[in-house]
Amino acid sequence: MPVSRRDAICSISGATLAGLSGVLTPEVLEAQAAQAQEPWPDRLVERPLRPGFPAPLPLNPDGSAPEHPESAAGPITDPLMWRTPNRQAPAIEFDYRKMAIKIDTRGLGRLAGTLRFEDLEKLPRVSHTFLLQCGAPNPRGIVTWTGVRFSDFADLLGLVPGAHYCRLIASDRHYVDEPMTTLRHPQVMLAWLMNNEPIPPRHGAPLRLIVPFRYGNRSIKAITEMIFATPGLPALALPA
Repeated sequence: MPVSRRDAICSISGATLAGLSGVLTPEVLEAQAAQAQEPWPDRLVERPLRPGFPAPLPLNPDGSAPEHPESAAGPITDPLMWRTPNRQAPAIEFDYRKMAIKIDTRGLGRLAGTLRFEDLEKLPRVSHTFLLQCGAPNPRGIVTWTGVRFSDFADLLGLVPGAHYCRLIASDRHYVDEPMTTLRHPQVMLAWLMNNEPIPPRHGAPLRLIVPFRYGNRSIKAITEMIFATPGLPALALPA
């Protein structure tokens, strides 16, 4: 029976997702090929779980990330998953001293426009050593990040209490939406140094978000734009 392109795509399961995480073993490739030939089931069926997912994310009892000694810092293991055809970081200005990041506070803050490094230099600089852990076994690594607390940056913008969340957009157009309650956590950072050196392009230069108590995909790389917003308009009352 011929299998449509849609059915082939929909037949992705645990083994295929393992391949997407970089574990492209011959067994995984063989399983992908076999599953692509299977018609999509017309009922709910058991499927194998994605192997090794999610990887353990050790946290403190209060949900914060453990702090590691700077002596434990080192590289982040591969693979890195940029959302580009070649899986490489898009070409942008990587020098953090020349950063130009669009900040749209939509009337919810005193400042808006283009963020420059001299704006961040006004804020207290902090360094912390955290584990960066992807949901899959890789990438991971204990890294010393240097930058500023997001809460200090938010105060610089003069955000009103009604600013509910921020959308952070990366150079590959990947984005995350984070509530301000998360972003104002004292461990959340905007970082431009990694292990006391400028963050390499493949790891998110010139500026990346660090949310150490979440999986690494929330610590979005190569920020190009931030948009602050409120929740949606309240729903209309139901008729009596």
